[in-house]
Amino acid sequence: MSSNKDKSLTNEVEAQPVVEDNKRRNFLRGAMAATGTAAAAVVAPIAAKAKEMDHSMHGGMAGENYGSMMFMENHKMKPGNIIEPPGSPSPNDVKYKVFDIDVQIVKHEILPGIVTHVFAFNGQVPGPEFHVTEGDWVQVNFTNRTEEMHTIHWHGIVLPYTMDGVPMVTQDPVHPGDTFVYRFQAKPSGTRWYHCHWSTPLHAASAMHGAFIIHRKNEPLKKRFPYTRDYTLMLEAMDTNFIREEMNGLLEGMKEVNLLMSKGLLDYKTHGFFKDYKEFKQAVESGEYVAPYLQSRSSGVKVEPNFFMINGKSYPATKRIGIKQGEWIRVRLINASGLSHHMHLHGHDFWWVAMDGNDLPEPRKMNTIHVEPGSTYDVMVYGDNPGFWTWHDHKTVHARNNGIYPGGMLTVLAYEDFEPTYIPSVSTDQ
Repeated sequence: MSSNKDKSLTNEVEAQPVVEDNKRRNFLRGAMAATGTAAAAVVAPIAAKAKEMDHSMHGGMAGENYGSMMFMENHKMKPGNIIEPPGSPSPNDVKYKVFDIDVQIVKHEILPGIVTHVFAFNGQVPGPEFHVTEGDWVQVNFTNRTEEMHTIHWHGIVLPYTMDGVPMVTQDPVHPGDTFVYRFQAKPSGTRWYHCHWSTPLHAASAMHGAFIIHRKNEPLKKRFPYTRDYTLMLEAMDTNFIREEMNGLLEGMKEVNLLMSKGLLDYKTHGFFKDYKEFKQAVESGEYVAPYLQSRSSGVKVEPNFFMINGKSYPATKRIGIKQGEWIRVRLINASGLSHHMHLHGHDFWWVAMDGNDLPEPRKMNTIHVEPGSTYDVMVYGDNPGFWTWHDHKTVHARNNGIYPGGMLTVLAYEDFEPTYIPSVSTDQ
């Protein structure tokens, strides 16, 4: 037991820099040395006031030939640009509901004594929860306040492809200090979500994700299940060791990349960008580019989650789900992890009513639901059995904190209007 406790203490300070020299960073150092620049220099500070981008080259809302600035000769990254891609109506043509969101590096506490640095939307884990009505026009001003690149993918939402948030397929990644304006119509209705699509195993799986709920004007499910409360549970799996090492490596390398880019000295191939597959293949075969997946460069870091969370917290820090006798509640399960979770509710059956935001043709009664990666599942619970009832991942290795049971992806359905004969307490080592 003592060895497990000792090991868990190593996670109390997650932001300590990594001293090992990773091959990916060495490659960037070599590129930097070739330009004669100093590795210790840092990226220029973010401009206090953003300025409009010159769309003559990049393509504005009505522009043509909207393409990547990565391939512009001697292009310079100057913070403070506002990028407004084509594809959606102008604010002069439709009325947008406007939201501001950014990404920051923050310290996040999973449990007392377990704190890790993460990339986080608006400084919180999970990110802010959006609530809109089907058909609303939505504008999200996304500002990057880190030295790494990011995007936002609107998972399950049907929108113009220029708003889909996939780097180098639908847009450039958002550079430090820049603001990317996403505009789209909220459709279809249901439980949707959003996440970063740049370096997804790190950014999205660790913290850069949030719920995007699109309500119907007249919710048909309420006729059969007249719910009075609506809960969202984001299911998450975090490898705190991977996050620490990968973030340190990325930020160290990106300082060098950002400096080269700001001086117009970065060759796009050095940073792993290519105009097409043919160019990429030729660069690898000629030895001009050493691909990161090759044995000579790959660090081979495995992602092995050691903390499993609901809305950014592991049990016993998870928030209880409140219910009263005779009440219907709706619970939206969103799997932001890369693993399957088997969420089992004690003492009740629930009705599975929607998957991936879409209502099922016929609801199904069950007490364990298999929540697959990237998917959303909506269930209805009726308060007909007063008590305190565990709701947890029945793949019980996910109900642990750093290998110690109980913990992880576990919460409690708690009735608020009865007197218990046994009063629950907290157990953290069984």
